[in-house]
Amino acid sequence: MGSLPRLPSTTALQLLVAVAERGSTAAAARACNLTQSAVSKRLKAIETAVGLPLFKRTGRGLALTHAGEVYLPYARGALEQMAVGRVRVRESQTAKRPVRLHMQAILGERWLLDRFPAFAARHPEIDVQFTHFVSEDASGAPDIDLRYGNGDWDDCKTDYLMGRHVSLVASPAYLARIGNIASATDVQRATLLQHFQMPGLWAEFTEAQGLRGAVPAHTVRYGYLSLIVRSALAGLGVALVARCFVRDELAQGRLVVPAALAFDSQSAYFSVRAKDAAPAVETLARWISAEARVFERATS
Repeated sequence: MGSLPRLPSTTALQLLVAVAERGSTAAAARACNLTQSAVSKRLKAIETAVGLPLFKRTGRGLALTHAGEVYLPYARGALEQMAVGRVRVRESQTAKRPVRLHMQAILGERWLLDRFPAFAARHPEIDVQFTHFVSEDASGAPDIDLRYGNGDWDDCKTDYLMGRHVSLVASPAYLARIGNIASATDVQRATLLQHFQMPGLWAEFTEAQGLRGAVPAHTVRYGYLSLIVRSALAGLGVALVARCFVRDELAQGRLVVPAALAFDSQSAYFSVRAKDAAPAVETLARWISAEARVFERATS
């Protein structure tokens, strides 16, 4: 195996950024409390490692070359990641380090948040921070990700939560308007309300009903499952939704399952975390899994 390339030091990267921001080695030297010759020497070392000049002289001082403009964001990114790493190390040594929980909006709206006060009361020592996005930056990476998929994440610890039992739902008013759906074949006359990240549900539904290749009369796509439920309630079409998320609407008769059309999906919601998750993360993950079992059993 060949030797690894020699990488610039953190100080050299800081000087590169300082020169780019201030336009001269003298100004960068003052800002970093170094001599001008030391700054020039470190910049030369970086340029040697890169293989191209990163700065050019102009009437106003030093300016980035094209190569410098390409390299600068990576230098800044490396410094930012080092800073993030320092924060995460410090957080790991602190008992009050927050647990970052990412979840799909539908899980919060229709299940978790109503139950979370019980966990907070039982574990006041655990600071849970909620996020609705997943960042590629390590500083924003969740400790627990309540994720939709097939559960195949071998590098993580995964617990099934809910959502495998899927029903076709519609409002009684919509069914009256298009003519009752007496069988799966009749669904082809309907407008399908579909989540743009869950197109596979329709394929699974038609496969389960022996209608491979069938298409609905029209499809309207949404970015949030809660909007699909609301649209179904408003009589805008039919929707394939995990039964646990519409149990109240079904119990009230505001939504119905025509012809008892339902199937078990290959995809569902899972709790995903690192295999070496911290004790506080494990405590929250176990509670989430237990609550999910109770919630889904109530809809079966």
